[in-house]
Amino acid sequence: MSSRAPDRPWRIGVLEDDAQLREGIILPGLRYFGFQVVGAGHAAELYRSMLLQSFDMVVLDIGVPDEDGLSVLKHLREVSSQLGIVMLTANTASSDHLEALKRGADAFLNKPVNVEILAATLHGVGRRLAGPAPSPVSAVLVGTGKWRMDTDDWCLVTPDGLALPLTAPERCILRLLVAMQGAPVSREKLIASLTSDVYDFDPHRLEMMVHRLRRKAQDAAGVPLPLLTSRGQGYRFVIET
Repeated sequence: MSSRAPDRPWRIGVLEDDAQLREGIILPGLRYFGFQVVGAGHAAELYRSMLLQSFDMVVLDIGVPDEDGLSVLKHLREVSSQLGIVMLTANTASSDHLEALKRGADAFLNKPVNVEILAATLHGVGRRLAGPAPSPVSAVLVGTGKWRMDTDDWCLVTPDGLALPLTAPERCILRLLVAMQGAPVSREKLIASLTSDVYDFDPHRLEMMVHRLRRKAQDAAGVPLPLLTSRGQGYRFVIET
């Protein structure tokens, strides 16, 4: 992996032997948060995938049938010091956690994993691995730069530097609002960015998305998101100076 963030979605390999969890929750969830993801149910399958394509980061379940996840971690870390590695386990014992970190894991999460927390963790690992230099398409500054879009606009970064991962719909509306530099954007235009059939789209879904974005930012940063309602016009994204 390069020392800078790629001008493409992060490529993630996921080793999880629970097919329902892997295919039904983790893979679609991470894709929804903007990652390119390949799943594997066995360590051998992950190794074969890595011969055919490169990954920026991998998510490893400790308990896999053909090889212990900690052994997979040790092997991957010996092969590459730049590969981001996030471990998952259903065992809450601190011994697994400590051993994973000793062997070079970048982060460790307990199962059942919240996909949004996993996405935020992967973005955080990616940003650390990429270093301070932004890619040409990232770090679009908003107003004074206190709030900004990062990682090819898949994260909203708070004034304190906390990256909030965005779902694909959230990314669509925020990119449009940010591009207008504080000018109002109509609800119709925002809806059109989300769907090809605006007449089949429930406008209340847009209101719920805006509400969720505001709550997500408030809970994470403790300050209001400058996503304002323009009465009779729609919404605008403004940072007051």
